[in-house]
Amino acid sequence: MMRAFSALRQRNFRLFWFGEMISLIGSWMQGIGQAWLVLKLTQSAWQLGLVGALQALPVLLFSLFGGILADRWPKWRVLLVTQTAAMMQALLLWALVATHSIQVWHLYILAPLLGLTSSFNLPTSRAFVVEMVGRADLPNAVALNSSIATLARIVGPGLGGAIIAASSVSVLFLLNALSFFPVIAALALINGRELHAQALHDERAAGWRNTWQELGAGMAYVWKTPTVVVMIVVVGLVLLFGSNFNVFLPLFATDVLHIGASGFGFLSAAIGVGALLASLWLAWSNHKSATRPVLIGMLAFCVLEAAFAVSRLYLLSLALIASVGFAETAFAVQALTTLQTVVPDHLRGRVMSVQVLFFDGSVPLGYLLVGWLSSSFGASYALLICALISLLVSSVGWLWRKSA
Repeated sequence: MMRAFSALRQRNFRLFWFGEMISLIGSWMQGIGQAWLVLKLTQSAWQLGLVGALQALPVLLFSLFGGILADRWPKWRVLLVTQTAAMMQALLLWALVATHSIQVWHLYILAPLLGLTSSFNLPTSRAFVVEMVGRADLPNAVALNSSIATLARIVGPGLGGAIIAASSVSVLFLLNALSFFPVIAALALINGRELHAQALHDERAAGWRNTWQELGAGMAYVWKTPTVVVMIVVVGLVLLFGSNFNVFLPLFATDVLHIGASGFGFLSAAIGVGALLASLWLAWSNHKSATRPVLIGMLAFCVLEAAFAVSRLYLLSLALIASVGFAETAFAVQALTTLQTVVPDHLRGRVMSVQVLFFDGSVPLGYLLVGWLSSSFGASYALLICALISLLVSSVGWLWRKSA
C-alpha cells in the first residue's frame, strides 16, 4: 500500500500535497456556494451559465502567458502569489455576502478575477511537480495530485451543500478563504535546496527575449515534437468532445433512465469513485510514461461512453459510468505524466500552459457544443455522437503513434 504514496517521502511534495488537498476541497465548496448565490440573486439559469463562462474565459485567454511566467520565475513563488490572490478573492466575496452588499455585478468582476488567477496557477503548479519529486517519482506524484483533485470533487460539493443547509452560503466563502492558509504555509516552508535542480537554458544566461518570442519558442517546440502533439491535441480533443458529464448526467437521470435526483447523485458519485480508483491505481503502479497506454485508455473510454449512451438499465449504466470515470482519469493522468517526462526543463511551464489551454480552457466550448446537440437530438444521441467523434480522434492518434 505504501507504494501508492511513495512520492510523499519527499518533504516539499508532502507539504504541498496536504496543503493543496485542503485548498481544493475549499475551492469546490466555493463553486457550489457561488452557483447557489447566483440562482438566489437572479433566479436565472442563463445568469448561472454566464458567471461560469466568465470564470472560465481567462483560462482560455491567458494560460499561455502563465506558462511564460512559470519559466521565468521560481515556481513556488509564483504559486505563493496566485494562492494569496485567490484567498483575497474569497475573503472579498465573503465580506460582500456577510454584509448583505452582494449584487450580481460583483460576481461578474470576481469570477473572472478568480479565473485569471487560475490561468497562472494551473500551468505553474503542474510544472512544479517534477521539481519537488524528480523524475523517478513523477508518475506517482502526478497520480497522487489527480487523486486529491478527484477526492475534492467528491467531498467538496457534498460538504458545501450540507453547510448551506445548516448555516448560510457566506460561511462557505469564509471557509474557502481559510482553506488557502495550509497551502500558502506549505509553499512558504518549501526548502529550495531540496528541489531537484533544473538546468538553466542558454536564453536565460543571454537575457530574456520578449514575451512573444518566448511564447513562440514554446509553441514551436510543441508543434515540432510528435509525442507532445499527440498528448496535447489528441487527448485534448477527446476530452473536449467526450468529457462533458456535468451537462449530460442530469439529462440522463431525468429523461433517459428516469431515476430522479437520487439516481443522479449516484451517477455523479460513481464517476467520481471510478476516477479516484484510477488515480490510486496509477499511484500504486507508478507506470513510466508511454504513448501506447494513453491511446489504449482513450479507445476504451470512447467505447465505454458509447455503451453508456445506449444503455437503458440503471445498474448497468451505473457500472458503465464508473468505468468511464476510471478510463478518463487513467489516460488523462498518463498523458500528463508523459508530457512532464519528455519536456525539457526550460520549456516545461510553457508546454504545461498549452496543456492547460487544451485540457481546461476548452471546457466552455464543450459545454456549448453538448448543450446544442442535446437540445437538437436528445441526451442519448448527443452523447453517442460525442463518443463516436472521440473514437475517431483516438483512431487518428493511434495511426499517429509511430511518429510519437
